[in-house]
Amino acid sequence: MDSGALEMLAQEARALLTRLQRVKPFALYESAVPAASISPNAHIAIERHLAEGRKELRQQVHAFLRWLQPPGNSQRPTPAEAQRRYTFLRLKFNAVLSQFDIFADALTQRSEHETGIWLSGLDALATDALALPAYHPAPPVICYLDRGGGAAIRRARTRLPGGGQNPVAIIRMPRERLIGSGIASSLIHEVGHQAAALLGLVNSLQPALQDMQRRNREAMVWQYWQRCISEILSDFWSIAKVGVGSTLGLIGVVSLPRPFVFRVNLDAPHPIPWVRVKLSCAIGQALYPDPQWARLANRWESLYPTAGLAASKRSLLMQLEAAMPDFVKLLIHHRPPSLHGQSLLEAMQVEKRQPKRLAAYYNQWRASPTQLYRAPPSLVFAVIGQAKMNQVISPEAESHILDKLLTHWALRRTLRSSAICASRSSTPAGALVTRDT
Repeated sequence: MDSGALEMLAQEARALLTRLQRVKPFALYESAVPAASISPNAHIAIERHLAEGRKELRQQVHAFLRWLQPPGNSQRPTPAEAQRRYTFLRLKFNAVLSQFDIFADALTQRSEHETGIWLSGLDALATDALALPAYHPAPPVICYLDRGGGAAIRRARTRLPGGGQNPVAIIRMPRERLIGSGIASSLIHEVGHQAAALLGLVNSLQPALQDMQRRNREAMVWQYWQRCISEILSDFWSIAKVGVGSTLGLIGVVSLPRPFVFRVNLDAPHPIPWVRVKLSCAIGQALYPDPQWARLANRWESLYPTAGLAASKRSLLMQLEAAMPDFVKLLIHHRPPSLHGQSLLEAMQVEKRQPKRLAAYYNQWRASPTQLYRAPPSLVFAVIGQAKMNQVISPEAESHILDKLLTHWALRRTLRSSAICASRSSTPAGALVTRDT
């Protein structure tokens, strides 16, 4: 037997341990100011998850080294067996690094001047938009920026590369949307994916959609709604939280060259962009009845008229539009088991975000700006989005106000967290794991 091969693998395993030892807790890496930091709950959840992964890998490497050198006259493993086992350790090490990088991408930007504080403010917005305390416990949420025009979420409690559940929700936002009310549309759409998963909305709606598909002559239309239901639920969540600001933000995202707006892919999870905006207006009308939704839908159609489309494509769009009222009615009155008898309409408490009420808030806050800083972040974005629709706020004023608000929310959350920590006489055992023992 080639003992040199086993010695080489032992050296490689020990080298892997030295590299693993250099993967430190984020508390030792990041240099963001306190107001730009993620929430303590998110920090604890991430550090604990990563520390447990490093500890498990360290134990596996030590077990491998002991296996290479059995006591007494026990038979040593063959080089091929040792190589196979070492290869799995390397794959596990790379998985640990991949998970570290997932969180590092979201945390490194916290050190950027101004951007880090804005991201902390967006964390506060996302946390507020996700909260339905009577129905589900919300996981921590952290945001970061990336290129491109779309947002995405890595949901909490989903599988990470290499195994284990993601301890926090990580939302990637397009940098080009900072700073304006449209960012709430994208952010809360992604929050809606997390909320729908926590409440089991997709699975609970499927039987009702399948039933409509069986009973309706336009079975293909209902099959289409069923295929897109995850994205539609997320749009619903965004509209329910920020009203017409959600639809205005959506228009900003899907305002693309004409072929993309009318592109039909019946297997895609997102609705056809033209249909998606029309459906957003239909949901808005059902939640917040007001003539503004018809005006906005007509405005969208004037930007992208259906004239000139192939007859088959235009027919499909008209069928989908004709089915929207029945579909939206089914959606908003759906009563999933997770809501304990309440419908989605009832659970979202939409009476607080009716257009006239939002306009009244805006007038009150202009007269007394301190009230603006006391309001929940999602309500603030709903008010500003409505003011934008009503054309009573300029883009410059909108950006200026939101800059100040994101900074205020970041600072407020930091001070609250500090006050909570200071009020505790001692840290609960195991509250924060930073040692990899």
